[in-house]
Amino acid sequence: MPPALNATPRRRLSPEASRDAALEAARVLLVEQGPQAVTLKAVAGRIGRTHANLLHHFGSADGLQSALIQRMTALVVAPIRDAARRSRERKDPAELVDVVFDAFGANGAGALATWMILNGNQDALDPILTAVHDLVEDLSHEEHRPDAPIKDETLQLVLAALGDALLGGPMARALGLPRDRARVIARAMLLRDRGVVEA
Repeated sequence: MPPALNATPRRRLSPEASRDAALEAARVLLVEQGPQAVTLKAVAGRIGRTHANLLHHFGSADGLQSALIQRMTALVVAPIRDAARRSRERKDPAELVDVVFDAFGANGAGALATWMILNGNQDALDPILTAVHDLVEDLSHEEHRPDAPIKDETLQLVLAALGDALLGGPMARALGLPRDRARVIARAMLLRDRGVVEA
């Protein structure tokens, strides 16, 4: 039977490109529809591949999850490192707050963390936690200040961003606050920790 006239031929992708497309599709499904949507079948359908093709690349659903965590770690940590350094130079943490909140919200790190925790798979978060630990250690050494509150700041900022990603919108609406109120509070907290008083 000949193919339908309106059928779109599948693009031939290299193995690396196919794997990257699958991981991006998994991240988007996670952000848009939640963890239950991230299945091998759904990811394969999103990129026009077969379930067998994804099994070839990842071995299993757990393999896809592990690869997604590794990818998201790289996507999250590098921009945070750059924003943290710029924030120290500029003496204003606004960009850092936005990057961390976006990492947990729009980019899916909050959904990923929640997914792993609720599945009892907290060990899967080790790559992200290790990367954040290493980043904090690097920044602490760059500060040359043993009293720099960078660990406290990191804990507060990450927990605020995670909470905002999970419940920020509904809580802001319930309290009659602007949607970005948690970001404003986080920035003020960081400025206060650094001894900066805004007029």
